[in-house]
Amino acid sequence: MTLSQTINGKLRKLPAWPLYFFGLLPLGWLAWLIVTGDLGVDPVKTLEHKVGKIGLQFLVATLCVTPLRRFTGVSLIKYRRALGLLSFFYIALHLMVWLGLDIQFRWTEIGADILKRPYITIGMLGFAVMLPLAITSNNLSVRRMGAVAWGKLHKLTYVAAAAGAIHYMMLVKAWPLEPMLYLAGVAALLALRALWSWRRAAARTA
Repeated sequence: MTLSQTINGKLRKLPAWPLYFFGLLPLGWLAWLIVTGDLGVDPVKTLEHKVGKIGLQFLVATLCVTPLRRFTGVSLIKYRRALGLLSFFYIALHLMVWLGLDIQFRWTEIGADILKRPYITIGMLGFAVMLPLAITSNNLSVRRMGAVAWGKLHKLTYVAAAAGAIHYMMLVKAWPLEPMLYLAGVAALLALRALWSWRRAAARTA
């Protein structure tokens, strides 16, 4: 038995639900920083950026599941739904912090920002495409839509990941290393998928 088979055998015994608990631990840490006043001179902006980055991290982790299986044989497929939903939760929280605490629900200003600031436009696009993904991330939706249609819909994950990485890159404006690494990582993961799709199409043609 190979190492990957051994790992997969152990993973099959582990349920996915504890991942939700561990995935919410960063939120508890942020709550503690709020209580202790350790979020810096602009706590709203800091909170907004931190929850957004956590959401992007979970989204990147979701994209890593398939390459991990293909390159190592280790399958985390059963945990992908939890990773995706945690990503949506933090990104939705990022949006709510911006709407409620930063802009304070000044809807005219919000509409103007979405139209005039490209990084906000792209961020809203990313959130919009994540909505149907979150709504259909359940077994009932898979049965009703059919596996093929459901799978096609969930390819919107790629759009959401690209939008999230570009949003982060444009948000910081000064071109620091960290957002560039996120953008490069997402681009590499999407390029891998494009290559695999091209090879499958070529094989079918042959």
